[in-house]
Amino acid sequence: MNRFVNLGESAQKASKFLALADSASKNRVLNAWSTALRKQTKLILDANQKDIESAKASGMKETMIDRLLLTPERLDDIANGVEQIIALPDPIGTVDEMWKNEANLNIGKKRVPLVVIGIIYESRPNVTVDAAALTFKAGNAVILRGGKEAFHSNLALVKVLQEASKSAGFPKEVVQFIEDASHETAREFMRLNEYLDVLIPRGSGKLIQTVVENATVPVIETGVGNCHIYIDKAAEMDMAIDILVNAKTSRPSVCNAAETLLIHEDVAFRFLPEIEKRLAPFSVEIRADKRAGEFLQNFVEATEADFETEFLDFILAVKVVSDIDEAIAHISRYGTKHSEAIVTGDYFAANQFQNEVDAAAVYVNASTRFTDGFEFGFGAEIGISTQKLHARGPMGLRELTTTKYVIFGEGQIR
Repeated sequence: MNRFVNLGESAQKASKFLALADSASKNRVLNAWSTALRKQTKLILDANQKDIESAKASGMKETMIDRLLLTPERLDDIANGVEQIIALPDPIGTVDEMWKNEANLNIGKKRVPLVVIGIIYESRPNVTVDAAALTFKAGNAVILRGGKEAFHSNLALVKVLQEASKSAGFPKEVVQFIEDASHETAREFMRLNEYLDVLIPRGSGKLIQTVVENATVPVIETGVGNCHIYIDKAAEMDMAIDILVNAKTSRPSVCNAAETLLIHEDVAFRFLPEIEKRLAPFSVEIRADKRAGEFLQNFVEATEADFETEFLDFILAVKVVSDIDEAIAHISRYGTKHSEAIVTGDYFAANQFQNEVDAAAVYVNASTRFTDGFEFGFGAEIGISTQKLHARGPMGLRELTTTKYVIFGEGQIR
């Protein structure tokens, strides 16, 4: 027997309570969450410190520790994210379209919850609150399974949310947390078909692939971000370098950071020395192909694996291409369909890039770092979907719902 049956039954029961809740009631609970997160700052940060100490003792990389770290400022940002979700329109009950057929039936397409969502994720404890708040506002109960590296942080956050839910008159089981972080329990959770309506993995490529290969519950894939910046021959140099430096260095440990620079051969000799200078203060390791290496002072020769890798670190793969077609072909081969960008002053090149690059977000003259639920105006996000069924790109409230048809007749028979 699956050990998570009790969690599943509790989630389904809570989801029925949620189904009857109006927007004002759900917002009242979310407001209680944001208030509790601020009031319980010390409790949460003390729990996070345990995870940080364990991470350091295990030799975790600094960039990954940064993903794990909570500070008073970051916790306040998390609470602000909940408040932004309060301000967002509730999609539940909205009718996307309505029409009349030949039988004079009024047919509507109405937004409804997915009902019970399971989320498996790693490292970042902010995901705990983001996921809970979004799924809750969209009328879903959620079961969370975080990674062992953030166990104490996640457990503290969930307990704060559960107590706040109870104080606002809702069952605490609207948010539940699996306290066993072993691989065996994860696989068992992935097969909770009778109770989970959808499973969303958020984390490394290895985690996502494990879920896709082992789950019997329907899965929405959130993406590995092997993201590219292509600097075209018609790019303005200062703009191009600013975009690249931001995309690579502002927060390299996240999925929308750039991992590979593709640069047109006509401008490589001018741009690359300046790019190297601008990246130097951040100690970015450049892994360049032979053509790019001709214009660089300090680099490691790139291998095939470097162009396939999501580094999540201060490492940048660099390749010189002969034209935009070669750049697009490279992205098609190595990209993960997350976020891709072209820097160019050529309208036709920009248009070709946006039409031919297959990704959830395709930018012209902007950093890939904008692929984010906050930046897109969705409030917090559940993740960036890189698949094409159900949802694609940043997943906000609407993407955590489905539809059903509601039909109104006056005695019609067929």
